[in-house]
Amino acid sequence: MFLCCQCSGQQSKVASKSPDSPDSREADTLTLGAERLSLLLPQLEGKAVGLVVNNTSYVGSKHLADTLKSLGVNLKKIMAPEHGFRGTADAGEHVKDGMDATLKIPVISLYGKNRKPTPEQMADLDIVIFDIQDVGVRFYTYTSTLHYVMESCAEQNKKLIVLDRPNPNGYVDGPMLQPPFKSFLGLNPLPLVHGLSMGELAQMINGEGWLEGKKKCDLEIVTMLHWTHADSYSLPIKPSPNLPNDQSILLYPSLGLFEGVNMSVGRGTPMPFQILGHPDLKEMSFQFTPVSIEGMSKNPPFQDKVCYGIDLRHVKTERAIDLSYLLRMYKAFPNKAKFFNNGFNLHAGNATLQEQIKNGLTEEQIKDSWQEDLNLYKAMRKKYLLYP
Repeated sequence: MFLCCQCSGQQSKVASKSPDSPDSREADTLTLGAERLSLLLPQLEGKAVGLVVNNTSYVGSKHLADTLKSLGVNLKKIMAPEHGFRGTADAGEHVKDGMDATLKIPVISLYGKNRKPTPEQMADLDIVIFDIQDVGVRFYTYTSTLHYVMESCAEQNKKLIVLDRPNPNGYVDGPMLQPPFKSFLGLNPLPLVHGLSMGELAQMINGEGWLEGKKKCDLEIVTMLHWTHADSYSLPIKPSPNLPNDQSILLYPSLGLFEGVNMSVGRGTPMPFQILGHPDLKEMSFQFTPVSIEGMSKNPPFQDKVCYGIDLRHVKTERAIDLSYLLRMYKAFPNKAKFFNNGFNLHAGNATLQEQIKNGLTEEQIKDSWQEDLNLYKAMRKKYLLYP
């Protein structure tokens, strides 16, 4: 495994602009795994390579796929997760296989006919590279894609290299996933906010035997330089169509649960995951109207209907899940029997949270119920940390 020393006292990080040139940057500049080409390229000599990437997989101003192809790497195919290779598909929208017009290589969807690479799709590969920006929340599906890619690599005896990137929500919080609620929104027994980089998560999946049949993936991680879990990180590229800025990403651990209730989180506006509302909450003064937006939200909930709710674009976020929004909107909702939908328990990872809200528990009482599980998880997590 590629390891590196960490030596950062900074609280805000931006990625370096030119790949793998440490002599030309400040000593504590964040260096992404994808920028450490001197570590990566020797692994790829004479190998047939597949990439699991999307629109966030950039090295400086150039996509990783373009960078590697220009350096003579034998790229055989790209495998793309939810939202597709270019990151423009709606949440939940199936992505089709195709051919990338620029690179002239096949693009295989891992959010279409299959979510796990098939033996046929892996047959002509020696090495798979995974390089996708995550946001640190269990139901953000790129972690499930990582799990399935690891599983396929383990079954087909292929090596996997993870190019690590920062987690902008690097803390640990929320309820644990319980086995009956395992789905593509959560395949592993993680808390809602898992506090891991993708490299650390890959180590945990391997180390805890979470792959099918407890198989082990041949795994290498190209770590970052000069990043800690306490550092803030402003993503240079939006990780999916409806997380357009830092505020939406920092609110996502708290507002993502609203995907499982009968309410708008601002899809169909320029402000997704920064506002909340419903047409029946007319006593609330803030208003917005979701509309169809190509490449962002084609068919948003409550399309063309005025929604009333709350504006969170400028609230200060903390390094913790904020349940106050969920409790407030449940209390204000006129028809409580229709507040939750079938997806809520899958997002929460259990049936307990919904019942706690219905029974009127306070935020403090709900969070207290998480602590025993979180303490056990944090102790286990220490074994897999690559960064302080």
